[in-house]
Amino acid sequence: MVKKYTVVIEKDEDGWYVSEVVELSGCHTQGKTIDQLIERTKEAIKAYVGKEEDLEINTQFIGIQQIEV
Repeated sequence: MVKKYTVVIEKDEDGWYVSEVVELSGCHTQGKTIDQLIERTKEAIKAYVGKEEDLEINTQFIGIQQIEV
């Protein structure tokens, strides 16, 4: 069964891309390129879900806004 996850991607001050899987608390990784980041994120999800066999996700992604104050 294929599941979809929401991933927030940011770029840190050193130029690394950082991902956080919204539905999986504490599931995050980094990569030097977007392609590397996506592969590492898939690996992180697989490792996380392997530990959480009874995982149920009941959230709906709404959106992300960037606000300057």
